[in-house]
Amino acid sequence: MLVTENASEHTRAWPFETRPLSDVMGVEITDIGMETALRPEFFPFVYEAFLDHQVLLFRDTDLSPETQVAFAGCFGEVEIHVLDQYHGSGLPEIYLLSNLGADGNPTGEHPDPGTMHWHTDLSWRPRTGLATMMYAVEAPREGGETHLCDMYGAYQSLSEDWIGQLAGVKAIHNLDFSRTRRQGWEPLTDEQRAKAPPSTHPILRTHPETGRQTVFLGDHAECIEGIEYDEGRSLVEEINELIAPEELVYQHRWEQGDLIVWDNRCTMHRATAYDTANDRRVIRRCTVNGDAPF
Repeated sequence: MLVTENASEHTRAWPFETRPLSDVMGVEITDIGMETALRPEFFPFVYEAFLDHQVLLFRDTDLSPETQVAFAGCFGEVEIHVLDQYHGSGLPEIYLLSNLGADGNPTGEHPDPGTMHWHTDLSWRPRTGLATMMYAVEAPREGGETHLCDMYGAYQSLSEDWIGQLAGVKAIHNLDFSRTRRQGWEPLTDEQRAKAPPSTHPILRTHPETGRQTVFLGDHAECIEGIEYDEGRSLVEEINELIAPEELVYQHRWEQGDLIVWDNRCTMHRATAYDTANDRRVIRRCTVNGDAPF
């Protein structure tokens, strides 16, 4: 297994206990709830754990949509997603992923098939995602997991030849491309497309707060700036395959009341399939805006 450098190797004086989620990354914060985590004197320690470990988990939370948005707001500006058909719970900041129909029963359809491919939230924006926060209102009996991949480790796993080849190379990220590719029966509207033009970002980026090197790509990346389209598509696919080996992945099996926050600047994530006709999966998501990758 690859070992990544981590600031958490140094002793931290946090006013809460943590438990590792895996050998790869992530910790569960075990002995404080949302009311405490939101407090101005506590949140800086929560954020420090977030930077150290990339993924945070709170279990057995009874989280209202309003409290979720407030907690997300501690991390930064909460995105109001251009895909407004997913807005839920009466709050535009909530992106609702649910397989339930108007009658409250499973529809047999996945609400967003694109989420089942490795990606980074908001990579298609000029200011990409800082954090994503997901809360399990209902969890399926099997499947429907969220997998997270360590992009610090992905960078460290690259050969010198790859790093040399990718230095300074930029990918073009395009929501219209990824949405049409994965869910062509429900494409972006003209208005949504106009609000989400493609953005160009370096494949190798520096995390703006930790200063560590990471790989930034995923399923929203369409092609490579400055080279022929088909060649760029092939390169994107090759790199996406290269940077997500099993040994860099934390697999989270959802339980009702789980709240997970991860750092989009140094992770990719994907969902796994589940029985959408017979199981219920309702997840509330908030995404926090970050900055322009460099």
